[in-house]
Amino acid sequence: MEFVWVVPRNKIFGNEKVQGFLPLGETEFETRFLAPSREHGFFMERRYAETHPEYKQPIPYVAVCRGEEVFCLTRLSTQGEKRLHGRRSIGVGGHINPCDQVEHDSNEDIFTAACRRELNEELVLPDGQLPLSPLGILNDDSTEVGSVHLGLVYRLDAEALSVAVRETEAMEGGFQSLSSLQSLITNDQDPFESWSSLLIRSDALSAAVSTLY
Repeated sequence: MEFVWVVPRNKIFGNEKVQGFLPLGETEFETRFLAPSREHGFFMERRYAETHPEYKQPIPYVAVCRGEEVFCLTRLSTQGEKRLHGRRSIGVGGHINPCDQVEHDSNEDIFTAACRRELNEELVLPDGQLPLSPLGILNDDSTEVGSVHLGLVYRLDAEALSVAVRETEAMEGGFQSLSSLQSLITNDQDPFESWSSLLIRSDALSAAVSTLY
């Protein structure tokens, strides 16, 4: 039985309708999402949470960037979830579990702890602190899966980091220019998972690069 962190939808959005990517600076990210999620969030059995859209399951979603390049993953047919086979993703992440809880005196919170765990499960990265910065949230209520999840988008600056795929039997990946990824999305085809597509279309990563250089 798996338990995942959930937050009542109305504690995050109130009466606001959010669809797609909502860019948030670090302060706004904290006040609009992280603070109310800490106050009102709790662990719920995943099986129940997946069918109750009055709760949102926050999913840390990390884009690993090196200058104007983004680490892009492709799910192979050997990967568990058939709906993801062949799909491409620029986000590393997953559900927040009880193992992500941290001590009160830790410099980390449950969200960045989940980011770090998910990154180290899917990628080979150096030991130590990872330079994460928040970019905003992703919400897609147009699908059944999206209606119960909420993406917490972070950027990992990998300029000085070696990065490789850990689960090579399930995924392949490497750095690609953001412009080349944008060119893959046309009116006729879109090889990306929905959240990755929304993030690429938003130009949020381009904006993040411009603030760094």
